[in-house]
Amino acid sequence: MMRNLVNGAVGGALATAVYSAMLMAADRAGLLEEPPPRRFARLTLPGRDKPRRGENVLGTIAHFAFGSSCGSVLGLLSAGQRVPVPIGTAYGLLVWYFGYQGLAPSVGAYPPVPKDRPGRQAALLAGHLLWGTALAFALNRLRTEKAPMTADLAPRVREQVRRVMPTPEPVSAR
Repeated sequence: MMRNLVNGAVGGALATAVYSAMLMAADRAGLLEEPPPRRFARLTLPGRDKPRRGENVLGTIAHFAFGSSCGSVLGLLSAGQRVPVPIGTAYGLLVWYFGYQGLAPSVGAYPPVPKDRPGRQAALLAGHLLWGTALAFALNRLRTEKAPMTADLAPRVREQVRRVMPTPEPVSAR
């Protein structure tokens, strides 16, 4: 379990690096106005209306912490098994929806998706789909059991689960 959590955090950080490169490209193309990590950091600092020292560093740290945390969740859910790439991509979509339809509007960082600029949301959505895909690849690369689930592997996995969660002894009916 701890290994899955750590692999998820590492995979989330690696995927966040890929996503950050895409954010930089979208920012240079003029699609963002301001990168989301910087905007979220500015909301936590005094004097929200103008740039502050440290907001880039704080934004980067927060961005990687959030990406690692979200990666940890998928790492735990996957239980060390191979994550199909479409599942990772769908997970990226879920994180985008949670972030930009729920979290960002609730803290005043961005308007809800339907009211935001389409170009920004398209770039952010594409970035999160890329993040989820990269996360699936990273988790699959980091998992310790490289073989696919087979009849030979299943008993070993069952034994590991039994060590962590022993099954109670059956009670006889009298």
